[in-house]
Amino acid sequence: MKLNLKRVLAVIKKEFSQIRRDKRTIAIIIMMPIMELLLFGYATSTSVEHIAAVVLNNDISAESNALLDSFTNSQYFDIDYSASSPDQVQELIDRGDAKVGIIIPPEYSSDIRSGRTAQIQLVIDGSDPTTAQTILSSAGAVVQSLSVEIVSQSMGAQMPQPLDLRSRVWYNPDMSSVYFNVPGLIGVILQTVTLMLTSFSIVRERERGTLEQLIVTPITKMELMIGKIIPYIILGFVDIVLALGLSIFWFKVPVSGSIALLLLFSVVFLFSALGMGLLISTVSKSQLQAMQLSMFMIMPNILLSGYMFPREAMSAPIYAISNFFPLTFFLDVLRGIILKGNGFGDLVFEFFVLLAFGAGFLLLSTLKFKKNIE
Repeated sequence: MKLNLKRVLAVIKKEFSQIRRDKRTIAIIIMMPIMELLLFGYATSTSVEHIAAVVLNNDISAESNALLDSFTNSQYFDIDYSASSPDQVQELIDRGDAKVGIIIPPEYSSDIRSGRTAQIQLVIDGSDPTTAQTILSSAGAVVQSLSVEIVSQSMGAQMPQPLDLRSRVWYNPDMSSVYFNVPGLIGVILQTVTLMLTSFSIVRERERGTLEQLIVTPITKMELMIGKIIPYIILGFVDIVLALGLSIFWFKVPVSGSIALLLLFSVVFLFSALGMGLLISTVSKSQLQAMQLSMFMIMPNILLSGYMFPREAMSAPIYAISNFFPLTFFLDVLRGIILKGNGFGDLVFEFFVLLAFGAGFLLLSTLKFKKNIE
């Protein structure tokens, strides 16, 4: 069969002409590999540094200050908080403000001066096994290095091991990756399913020609948006109940906190996730474009939310960007309630942030939809 190059070139020209007219698809095609490269380059790191620490120093002395300086100089720990009681240490770790507590006993300096072994207690947030392992290994290295220094300053005097690091891992003592991954997976699945569902809702009406029928009815734009989102909230709620049941009864992940509170936060998160999908649907001209935009949003959500990689390992700009995704805060809620047993008081900030995301996406969707139909 003879190939007519003129006809082939005509088809190529026509195809490029169509591609050129679809500016949003071109933008996605160009931006997607750039975004993926930047995200994987800067966000996919398990090397955790500058871990937030709280200190309970019951022995204000030159020796205890030297110990804290050793932790800070290691670059692995940032002493962001100072506690006055063990309860305050627990409160800061419960809320996730600090990942590790360093507790120095009152007799620390006197033990060192008298040649006895001085104990240091380390309380670790084990809800993230990767960060917990880094804390254990880094703290061990810091204490070992300081012990060698103390021995070298003793001028050959016989003495036992100067420092004894006692570690306790909270919430996930075995540092099981299942306990960390399954709660996070619930959030990721919920985000992906709801985003894909609602991203087609408005654009599907437009492609079927039924959007004009809705426009001429007395229904307002906000009423239409709310009516579109509520059925998917119900479906998403069914999904969260099924996923939670599977986590508890199949993967044997114990829920330390209130299941009712977890379901309440799940509804609020669904509101924000579905609002994002609705916004995508209002700005898309076709279902294909809606799917492309959804995929464009799903990847950074998964990479930057803390599901796959510790947020503490991210650079400062990437860490800041991760705060613009509802999933980031919902993962804190899931792991906080399931692993730590957090109550509403510990998660009130996340509650209002998720609520603000949902309201913001719904408002933007309504405004954009109004612009599209005028």
